[in-house]
Amino acid sequence: MIPISEALKIIERETRLLAAEKIDLENAVGRVLDQEIVADMDLPPFDRSQMDGFAVKSSETKNAPVRLKIIGESVAGKGFGGEVNAGESVRIMTGAPVPSGADAVQKVEETREETGYVEILEAAKLGQNINLLASEVTKGARIFERGEIVTAQMIAAIASFGYARIEVFKRPKVAILSTGSEIVDVAETPRQDQIRNSNSLMLKAFADRICDAHVLPLVADNVESLRKVIENAVRDYDVLITTGGVSVGDYDFTKPVLRELGAEIFFEKISLKPGKPTVFARLNDCLIFGLPGNPVSSAVTFYLFARTAIWRMQSAKKPELKRGFAVAATKLKAAKERDSVLPASVATNEKGELEIESLRFNGSSNFIAFARANALVFVPQGKSIEKGAVAEILFL
Repeated sequence: MIPISEALKIIERETRLLAAEKIDLENAVGRVLDQEIVADMDLPPFDRSQMDGFAVKSSETKNAPVRLKIIGESVAGKGFGGEVNAGESVRIMTGAPVPSGADAVQKVEETREETGYVEILEAAKLGQNINLLASEVTKGARIFERGEIVTAQMIAAIASFGYARIEVFKRPKVAILSTGSEIVDVAETPRQDQIRNSNSLMLKAFADRICDAHVLPLVADNVESLRKVIENAVRDYDVLITTGGVSVGDYDFTKPVLRELGAEIFFEKISLKPGKPTVFARLNDCLIFGLPGNPVSSAVTFYLFARTAIWRMQSAKKPELKRGFAVAATKLKAAKERDSVLPASVATNEKGELEIESLRFNGSSNFIAFARANALVFVPQGKSIEKGAVAEILFL
């Protein structure tokens, strides 16, 4: 049995990196950058008005109210080409260039307009309501780094600097396989001693965000059938994720079949609850994760190990789940010989603290409780985290 940290080091060591490709920016959310995003211009590219109002010389408004002549207009896309001199102002719209000679914008609510003139009712301060040239970004600045995962919030910034197409790492092809004679399709009504195939759809939902995931047909507890499916999968996919059949029972065939096929098994037991019998192997160029069949064990080990490997294949700078800290609302206890990574619901309490709420979790098959989880909480082996103490969490 190896610790979680060692398992992650082995995964890092054995994970091969995928090549890059160029794609349209509109398809880039969720992809990992294989290039830096650099500003090709200053932002704003000119002194820009933050308000609808009048561009003025601030020094001329200090004794407001004052009456100024309106000599023109500046709108977005078409600025005023002249210069503002003493006794003058320019009508200006939000986002429009501030004309030469003006150093402030007084919002329209603090003005009163009459034919050809405007009365500035309140003094304008130097720089008021103006975004100065390059105050946000200077030309040549690095905006995003190689290895960052593109989010929807990043698209506008990337587009603003002319990146219609960008270099990203290819997404791995991932196959998901549930095994076990007791498993039936979701659309079927289980007979006695059977359950529906919830794991495949759950894992596909997790994986779809980060890779190209495909669910393979169910395989019963049959060595020949399992061997054939695995042989085909490792030819067609970068990663194979199986659930079930990784323990030590008479019908747990995954590890024996992998060994028979010549797979290199890097680990098969982790000091982890839930998820002790997790397998990590490689056959040809395909990474294989044998996850436990219990739904929560399968979910936890996917997030800790398979997800990390999938992001590493894409050269993501931060492949692991984001870490944080929260206060325990109830006592949390780990197993005597294993670290516990427990599903948790984290929310802000009345004190403004991030607090771990109880999910009434009572076992690795309790997927109803897991449905409410938005984090995992780490409890070191043999330790307890008392109510009110701070615990380390991983955000889902």
